[in-house]
Amino acid sequence: MYVKSLLSKIILFSSTTLLIIFASADNCFNSIIGFGDSLTDTGNDIHFISTYNPPPYFMLPSYGDTFFDRPTGRYSDGRLIIDFIAGDLGLPFVEPFFSEGRNASLESVNFAVAGATALEDSNFTEMNVTLPMSNVSLATQFSWFQQFLSNKYNNSSDYKRYLQTSLVLLGEIGCNDYNHAFLQGKNEAEVRPFVPKIVKIIGEAINELINLGALTLVVPGNFPIGCTATYLTYFANTNEEDYDSTTGCIKWLNRFAEYHNHLLQMELSRIRELHPKTTIIYGDYYNAALNIYRSPETYGFPRRNLKACCGGGGLYNFNNSVPCGHPSSMRCVDPSSYMNWDGMHFTDAAAKWIAKFVLTRVGKICDQPSSHTGVYDH
Repeated sequence: MYVKSLLSKIILFSSTTLLIIFASADNCFNSIIGFGDSLTDTGNDIHFISTYNPPPYFMLPSYGDTFFDRPTGRYSDGRLIIDFIAGDLGLPFVEPFFSEGRNASLESVNFAVAGATALEDSNFTEMNVTLPMSNVSLATQFSWFQQFLSNKYNNSSDYKRYLQTSLVLLGEIGCNDYNHAFLQGKNEAEVRPFVPKIVKIIGEAINELINLGALTLVVPGNFPIGCTATYLTYFANTNEEDYDSTTGCIKWLNRFAEYHNHLLQMELSRIRELHPKTTIIYGDYYNAALNIYRSPETYGFPRRNLKACCGGGGLYNFNNSVPCGHPSSMRCVDPSSYMNWDGMHFTDAAAKWIAKFVLTRVGKICDQPSSHTGVYDH
C-alpha cells in the first residue's frame, strides 16, 4: 500500500527480541530476500509515484544525504537496517524489485514497499479506516515474489536451492495497519483486534516461504512506537503519567507494540515446532531501539532527544503539513545525533546501531556447524 502523507505512510519499525550475528559472513548466504514496509523499502515506492509532479517529499533533498548524497527512495538520511545486514554479510545492497536498473543477475531482491500493510483493504473498510492510496499488502508482495521465482527459475528444484541459500527478512510488517487506525482516531480497544489477524497473516507467509524452501528467516516485530516524533506529537498531553520518566516515550503505545510482539513470538514458537530444521529468528527491533532510548549517551546520542532531525517544527519537529523535504521544513545540522529522521523513521546512525544489536545479540549464526538449522529465540 502506498500512502501519500507521512502520517499515512507511517511504517512503523517493528520490534523483536532475538538477533543474530553475521560477522565476516562470506558465503554464509548468497542473497537476501526482503518483504515489509518503509523500514525495509530500498526504492520500490518510487515505482508507484513515478508520475508525481512535484515529486514526493521522500525524493527531495535531505533524504539520502548522509550516505548516498541523493534521495534513493529510502525513508532515511542514509541506510536502512537491511542495508547494514547486507553489508555485514558481504553482499551488495538489496535492490528493489521494481527498480528499472536492477541487475537481473543479482540474487538478492527486495519486495518491501513504503506504506505496506499486512492486512487486505477489506479489513480497513470494515473498521471504517481509510487507506489514502491503493494498498500493497503482504499478500501482494508475495505474489510479486512468486512472479520473480517463475521468471528466474525453470523448476521448483532450482528455486528451492535458491531459497535454501538465502536469508529471508520478513518485515517489519503490520505497523502501518496500526498507524492508519490510530492516526484516524481509533482507540486502543478498537485497534487491538487487528493484532491476532496480523500475526496470523505473518505466520501464514512464513509457512509458505518454508514450503517453498526457505531455511533461514528473520522476522522482526514492532518497534517502540511511543518514542516516535509522529506519535508524540499526535498524542501529546499534559498528563505526566502517560510518559515514561526515563525515556519520555508514551507508555501505552509501547505496551501496544509489546502486545503485538508477544503474540508474534508465540506464533514463531508454534511454527518452529512444526519445522524444526528451519531457523526462524525473531529480530528484536523493539529492545534494540529501547536500549538506545534508555541510555542514548552510550550510543552517541543526546539524552532524551526524541525530536525528528528533519521536519516542520514544534516540540518534536514534526508537522504533518510540513514534512521533511518541504521547502519550509527544518533539518538538523548533525543527523548522527538523532534517532528519529522524519517523524517515524530511523536515521542512518540509529539503523546502524539497531542492525548491530540484531547482528550481535545471539551469536554468529554463520559460524555454527550447521548455519541453516537451530532455534534462536532468547
